[in-house]
Amino acid sequence: MKKRVAILISGGGSNMVALTQDMDAGHPAEPVLVLSNNPNAGGLAKAADMGIPTVVVDHRPFKGNREAFEAELHAALLAANPDIICLAGFMRILTPEFTAKWEGKMLNIHPSILPLFTGLHTHQRALDAGMAVHGCTVHRVTAELDGGPILGQAVIPVHADDTPDNLAARLLPMEHRLYPMVLRKFAGNDDTKVALFS
Repeated sequence: MKKRVAILISGGGSNMVALTQDMDAGHPAEPVLVLSNNPNAGGLAKAADMGIPTVVVDHRPFKGNREAFEAELHAALLAANPDIICLAGFMRILTPEFTAKWEGKMLNIHPSILPLFTGLHTHQRALDAGMAVHGCTVHRVTAELDGGPILGQAVIPVHADDTPDNLAARLLPMEHRLYPMVLRKFAGNDDTKVALFS
């Protein structure tokens, strides 16, 4: 019996595409839902083209009421009955109350070598800190922002002429390799960590 995977996005969904394309016949999981808080997210059309059901829970009508937004989010997820939830560029911070409901089932990819540079603007902060390397991390989601147990990391060198934009562009292919590798292991109940180096 394959594990059911819901993927949450806010934008173009490139990590979502990488995850779903990796879920082949021999994979221990299958995509059952792509959900976005942004009705204009480019990833929604990509998911629909791949035959994956999509749902939008627009956060904007809930302005100032995160509890109500998360109640709608939770209801949409319950309807899909996922075993695993993958955050893939989902740009809403989830409350501890929400993450507790899906504890042990939710993964996230973050564009830094955690525990360094939690939160936003990770590429600029890596450059500002004079880092020789940069990378991305897949971790379990807990109540602590970007603080859950690490399941895999990918590392690339920082070049002298890097800008935040080209550093992000060079890192993205590593994200697309790392996240599917971690999901495949996670869905197969394999807790060995994944390490990738450029």
